[in-house]
Amino acid sequence: MSPRFVVVGPPGAGKTTISELLAARLGLPFRDVDADVVASVGKPISDIFTDDGEPVFRALEEEAVAKALAEHEGVLALGGGAVLSATTRERLREHTVVFLNVGMAEGVRRTGLSSARPLLSGVNPRATFKALLDARLPLYREVATIEVVTDALDPEQVADAVIKGVGE
Repeated sequence: MSPRFVVVGPPGAGKTTISELLAARLGLPFRDVDADVVASVGKPISDIFTDDGEPVFRALEEEAVAKALAEHEGVLALGGGAVLSATTRERLREHTVVFLNVGMAEGVRRTGLSSARPLLSGVNPRATFKALLDARLPLYREVATIEVVTDALDPEQVADAVIKGVGE
């Protein structure tokens, strides 16, 4: 088993929305690793960060990604920070990985700097978002098979670009 597409990108890129749309268009199941982590622990990601810390969340995430890559055949959405794990990046080399790229201004607009996104909360969320993009952009590109800049596109256009980009 292997996912048809694995979708990665920063907060606000549209990973869940686009993954669900791709799955529906292609008649495939959809799976979200963040939802898998929440289901396994029984509490929201923001609570995992607060109660247990980011390292605990990242370990749970890495385990959930490995499991999903091994057993899911549809479209798989990863959390924005999943690429921080070298082990996960190595596992992704065997898969078709779609990087949904979003610029800082559009990412901030889309996320609304939500408190549900623990890494964006704090004194200066815009600076945090910029630092997050700067740190992760090379990692997203390292694992990507295809990159789509989503800033000026609606979800249908992004899905079209993904499908066209892989020659479906």
